[in-house]
Amino acid sequence: MKDIIEYADFAKLDIRAGIVVSCEKVENAEKLYRLMVNVGEENPRQIVSSLVDYYTAEELVGKRILVLVNLKPAKMRGVLSEGMLLCCESEDSSTCVLLTSETPVEPGTPVT
Repeated sequence: MKDIIEYADFAKLDIRAGIVVSCEKVENAEKLYRLMVNVGEENPRQIVSSLVDYYTAEELVGKRILVLVNLKPAKMRGVLSEGMLLCCESEDSSTCVLLTSETPVEPGTPVT
C-alpha cells in the first residue's frame, strides 16, 4: 500500500468530469495522443496521454472521462499537457481502462 494521506491532501485534487472532443497522435511519439477535453471551462483543455496501446483515436472522441485539472502543466514530447486523465492500469500494463461516472454528468462536474 502507498502512503496514507489526510483528507486535506485529497481535497487539494480538482477532479472533474470531461468529454473528449478531439484526439490525434503526437508527431514523433509512438504512444502519445493529444486530446482536447471539455471540462466545463470556456475552452477545452489540451491533455497528452499515453493511451495509443489501449484505444484508437476514434474510440476516445466522445468518451466521458474523469480529469485531474489542477495538475501543474507539463510538456511531453514538446506538447503542453494541461491535466491528467484518470485510468486503471494492470500491473503488467496489458490493460488500461479510463475512469468515468456511473451515469453521464455535465462536463466540469466535480468529483467529491
